[in-house]
Amino acid sequence: MKCERTAYSCGIVIVFGSDVSAEEFADDLAIAAAEANATLASIFFCQEKFEAEALARAISDRAPDLRYAGCSTAGEITPAGYSEGQIVAMLFPADRFSASATLIEDLSTCSMDDVVTQISDMRREMENGKQESDRSSIFSVLLIDGLSLAEEAFTSALYWSLDNIPLIGGSAGDNLRFHNTKLIMNGQVKSDSAIVIFVHSKVPFRVFKTDNFVPTTQKLVVTASDPDSRTVMELNAEPAAKAYAEAIGIDPGSLGPMSFASHPVVVRIGGDFYCRSIQKLNPDGSLSFFCAIDNGIVLTIAQPKGMVESTSEKLREVDEELGGIDVLLGFDCVLRKLDAQNRQSFTALSALYKDHHVAGFCTYGEQFRSMHLNQTLTGIAFGAAPADLAE
Repeated sequence: MKCERTAYSCGIVIVFGSDVSAEEFADDLAIAAAEANATLASIFFCQEKFEAEALARAISDRAPDLRYAGCSTAGEITPAGYSEGQIVAMLFPADRFSASATLIEDLSTCSMDDVVTQISDMRREMENGKQESDRSSIFSVLLIDGLSLAEEAFTSALYWSLDNIPLIGGSAGDNLRFHNTKLIMNGQVKSDSAIVIFVHSKVPFRVFKTDNFVPTTQKLVVTASDPDSRTVMELNAEPAAKAYAEAIGIDPGSLGPMSFASHPVVVRIGGDFYCRSIQKLNPDGSLSFFCAIDNGIVLTIAQPKGMVESTSEKLREVDEELGGIDVLLGFDCVLRKLDAQNRQSFTALSALYKDHHVAGFCTYGEQFRSMHLNQTLTGIAFGAAPADLAE
């Protein structure tokens, strides 16, 4: 095989590589899927190295019986830790996981009522014939265009239709170019779309989220915005970039991904704070966000603290609940990676992911239950297979 392969005791297999063609990856994926008796794969890829249409064709040609769903990224996470320029596939063996998936197109114009109906029908089909106790063995995964501007509405509608089945997910990226992201599913390549996957697992699992920001006392009120484009023109009745830069103590001309990652803003919803990360500075001095923003919202400047420590603590907690993490599918905000680089903790965070067998990708947003989030790690951790499934 030209790709690397890592197998775990729960039956999941990770296939990953960088210096391979789409055809070589598909060949190795087909071999690994046959040996693992896998009928489902989640695939995350760097668009600059792997063209989505060529990848979809190659997989359909080389592994015609393999169902797959995936997306482009803003960086990949392999069994070796953070990486770039990679393609990563997580294979699920058929004797331990059963799954169904659907592709929902035209997010910018589709009816959320229709989404609720479609996903509700899909959920009922997955639940059909299962005992109530089996329902706790079902989880859902969302992959969604990270430039669709539809994550909040779609995630909320989706979760409404799930009837409390846990949901985790990530928004597709394009390496901070903010031009076009791609989703792939069973030979199809789409943008402005989402993929919803239901999985029934015989392997124990836990869904979780973790972040590392602490609110300060500095407040910024949104006084002029365009919610449809997630653009803020004014904060505290001043040009948005100027007000934000003054609040964090830097020159407006120096604003960029690193400063946005190191100085996030949060909103309070109920008793909790949720990050509303800034995507980019626009030429007119406005700021584009990764989440929806509206007039009157009070933004609080937050200070990230101890990303490695907070992430380690959460992973230890999940590890104890499962009796050991065997492998973990993770959706990690690209701004967490940038902030880790800025604070010289990138190597330590990457090593932590390697130690806990994390595979996944860096996102333009994360989903957890009913919420679309930023600057967060969401994931699903799998434990070892039960004794009656172990070989």
